[in-house]
Amino acid sequence: MKKYGLIGKSLEHSFSKSFFEGYFEKNNISGTYRNIELQTIEDFVGIRDSFDGFNVTIPYKQTIIPFLDELTDEANFIGAVNVVQCVDGRLMGHNSDVFGFHQSIKPFLTNKHERALILGTGGASKAVEFVLKQIGLDVIFISRSPSGENEFSYEDINEHMLRACKIVVNTTPVGTFPNVGDCVSFPFEFLTQEHLVVDLIYNPVKTMFLQSAEENNATIMNGETMLKQQALKSYQIWTAE
Repeated sequence: MKKYGLIGKSLEHSFSKSFFEGYFEKNNISGTYRNIELQTIEDFVGIRDSFDGFNVTIPYKQTIIPFLDELTDEANFIGAVNVVQCVDGRLMGHNSDVFGFHQSIKPFLTNKHERALILGTGGASKAVEFVLKQIGLDVIFISRSPSGENEFSYEDINEHMLRACKIVVNTTPVGTFPNVGDCVSFPFEFLTQEHLVVDLIYNPVKTMFLQSAEENNATIMNGETMLKQQALKSYQIWTAE
């Protein structure tokens, strides 16, 4: 029986365990999936050889990298790993967020989507950037502490910027359960029916951010499809020959 697990710190509300247990049962797969709460990433050394594959979540997506033998191009570019493949004692770091986001956004893209606004500059934002640039879109980052030439503050978002950027992606954790009343500062009144607004959060199903975007006629999408797609990709990675 194959053993898989999720590495993180506070995993009581995690999606992965119930998803994979249900997936294994539905598809008659002989496998187990555990939540593995580590106090420090150094504790990974004691379990690395006891499993056939791992998912990785906050706060270890970056700090696990020195413990791995190799990274894919996507994981190296993004600087974050959320899937670890175990092959003959060697550990390969992958980032399946790239696949998950690409699969989830594909059905919504139109010829009006030429530029995107990405809220946040963490690991998830890099996966979103990777996908959008592959598709051929220009991206602008919004940050609480902008530092690069392509980064702006939340106060800088205006009608002109949103007229140019018809895709808006929130990659921050603001509004995640249990803080469902929180919302990033955003001028929703400048959104139109041509806008696609994505929030990578999946709990709650509709954040305050998405509610406000919908009220201003934008098409909205949460992170649930991306989450399921990247989870399925994880299993493909673990079982690749």
